[in-house]
Amino acid sequence: MIRWAILGAGTIARRFVASLAHEPRSVLVGISRSSQERAEQFKAELKLDDTVRAYESHDELIADDTVDAIYLALPHALHFEWAQRALLAGKAVLCEKPACLNAQDMAALGELAQQQHVLFMEAMKCRFVPIYREICTAAQNLGEIERVETSLCNNMASAIEAAQSYHVQAGPGAGVLLDSGVYCASWIEDYLPGIPELVSLDYELRKGVDYYIDAELTHGGFEAHLECAFDRAKPRQARIVGSRGFIVVEDLHRPQKATVYRDDAEPQLLEQPYEYDDFYGEISHFCDLMLAGHTESDIMPLKDSVHCALILDCIRAGIPADE
Repeated sequence: MIRWAILGAGTIARRFVASLAHEPRSVLVGISRSSQERAEQFKAELKLDDTVRAYESHDELIADDTVDAIYLALPHALHFEWAQRALLAGKAVLCEKPACLNAQDMAALGELAQQQHVLFMEAMKCRFVPIYREICTAAQNLGEIERVETSLCNNMASAIEAAQSYHVQAGPGAGVLLDSGVYCASWIEDYLPGIPELVSLDYELRKGVDYYIDAELTHGGFEAHLECAFDRAKPRQARIVGSRGFIVVEDLHRPQKATVYRDDAEPQLLEQPYEYDDFYGEISHFCDLMLAGHTESDIMPLKDSVHCALILDCIRAGIPADE
């Protein structure tokens, strides 16, 4: 049985708890928040039983020898520091996306995980839903993949501002590029052959925080488009374009449907519901890896997390430092 603890039991962790309940090889044994009182509040709200410990601090959680794996759900800017501490303590880490704020930190974290022989995986859930492998297989029949277009735009600015979310508080870790753009980067990363060049960039900032990003990228003839927003709603799609057709993926961050358009065939609808929910696939895969003694995922390997971060670094470099 894999004994899990949640480091940073906030909003997203509620969904993790619900999904973990379906994983028969796992049990939740502890949670930490900014204080023990808030951890107890989380337990009460989710009606967790007394076998789940509310820690006084994140350090106390990491020091607990009864914890095998950590779901790291702190704000983005804190991932690197606490993932390091967890890995050094020998804890396997499933880290919410983005795993790190930049490629340099992600590379360092990956190197540490390998040195410690401890499993680390970025929770890029779009790669772990059932339809993902079907899309990858269908893409192989499109000829050479020439372009990937992604858009993940939501009109949610008022809600996250009212909640005083860290996503819109000026400073490291804020902004839509890290929060939503990383999902787009994951689809692009699958087909991008190297480090891209930024061709064009449109963006909107509020008090130094990016609310909208529209970037065009290229590398060796391959083209990519990445668009994400907090302040406007658009179809949330990925479009994978090959020399013999294209695929349109709906709800790219947690897809269940896609349509294949090939030059020599009628459109083909791909449809695969979640297994329980959109979190379960990544949790189940992580458990498979732990029980098999693996220290890296073959679906979201460390190099792919670095590559995703490089894509975001490339885009961010196009925003002047004084804006």
